[in-house]
Amino acid sequence: MEDSNAGFSRPSSNTLLQVQEKASLLVEALPYMQRFAGERIVVKFGGHAMKSPQIQESFARDVTLLRSIGINVTVVHGGGPQIGSLLQKMNIESHFVDGMRVTNDETMKAVQMVLMGQVNPMLVQLINAAGGRSIGLSGVDGQLLQAQRLKAKGTDIGRVGVVSRVDDSELRLLSDAGFIPVVAPIGIDTHNQETLNINADYAASAIAEHMLARKLVLMTDVEGIKGPDGEVISTLTLNRAEQWIEEGVINGGMIPKLQCAFEALRSGVEKVHILDGCVKHALLLELFTDEGVGT
Repeated sequence: MEDSNAGFSRPSSNTLLQVQEKASLLVEALPYMQRFAGERIVVKFGGHAMKSPQIQESFARDVTLLRSIGINVTVVHGGGPQIGSLLQKMNIESHFVDGMRVTNDETMKAVQMVLMGQVNPMLVQLINAAGGRSIGLSGVDGQLLQAQRLKAKGTDIGRVGVVSRVDDSELRLLSDAGFIPVVAPIGIDTHNQETLNINADYAASAIAEHMLARKLVLMTDVEGIKGPDGEVISTLTLNRAEQWIEEGVINGGMIPKLQCAFEALRSGVEKVHILDGCVKHALLLELFTDEGVGT
């Protein structure tokens, strides 16, 4: 009689523990997957995470996984570091007012080259390589994002726009057909005469509002919102956030992101997540675990 276990060995206790931990994570994620299936989520991907090929690939796999379990994902991307790098090569100095890049005609050419010619097709290719079905768009396509010129502190900062109208019909068609739309935040003015550079956070917020998204996720350069003790807050209400801005607990570059969050929440988006895009699989950890990794 042969030993049925011949040629086989039991996994070590350490290996078994690691496998069980992975299984526990899947069990923890299951109710969230079931809850969000069929829902719409808008994800803004930008900041220094976009400089890392490893993080880009990880992000592409994450959104592909979301789509594969029935979550309708729309991605809006930035490209600030790449734009800054190209402007430097072109010997064009960058100026900012209230965090907005002053954008003359030459700068706008560089912005379009990077966002529509480099970053957008790169993300589409990565998502397709990960097994997803992705299509790249800009806010100009189908007049997705109509915008008007924005003034910062009363200063004309050139071809920088604020969204005035969203036509999300194209996004809905693509999403409902199983695609992952990837949107470059370039808008068109109401006269269809000039393109405008739109902050990716604001573009994502406007799209989330009009698509009645369940969630808006802002993947940025910080790990979340920090409270008075300097620790990241896992959950924060709109009223408390406004209070902390008044008290100076929240300041600087986080304020514009929170203004995007406020607009989205008041327009019907259920939750807004702010998290560090440089953390590998941050999107999955935030959406599918009890503790999350951001605010």
